[in-house]
Amino acid sequence: EVQLVESGGGLVQTGGSLRLSCAASGFAFDEYVIGWFRQAPGKEREGVSYINNGDGSKWYADSVKGRFTASSDNAKNTVYLQMNSLKPEDTAVYFCAAREAFLGYAVGSSYYSRPDYDYWGQGTQVTVSS
Repeated sequence: EVQLVESGGGLVQTGGSLRLSCAASGFAFDEYVIGWFRQAPGKEREGVSYINNGDGSKWYADSVKGRFTASSDNAKNTVYLQMNSLKPEDTAVYFCAAREAFLGYAVGSSYYSRPDYDYWGQGTQVTVSS
């Protein structure tokens, strides 16, 4: 059974930090790209960061570049999203999702920004107070 389980969300003040975790099971972890997406109330889901577990390449949305860092522990089948200098506009439900890596597309390509990932987690709420 495929599972993606997010954890680490919570309430934090502006400027604070959180680390999200995405524990994966049931598929070949190192053959997949893990995407972090977020969705705020009334807004569309947006891609925040993607990491290719095979070659370690990463992509970040401009809105989080320099503040968020994605990392992967292939031994634990877990991807992390370290979020620093949080802002109220980062408030959203954060999801991790898995998509089989395709050699023809770099991790920053539009292929990985499409929402039709193979597997999704249940989401974790991040709230940043002003």
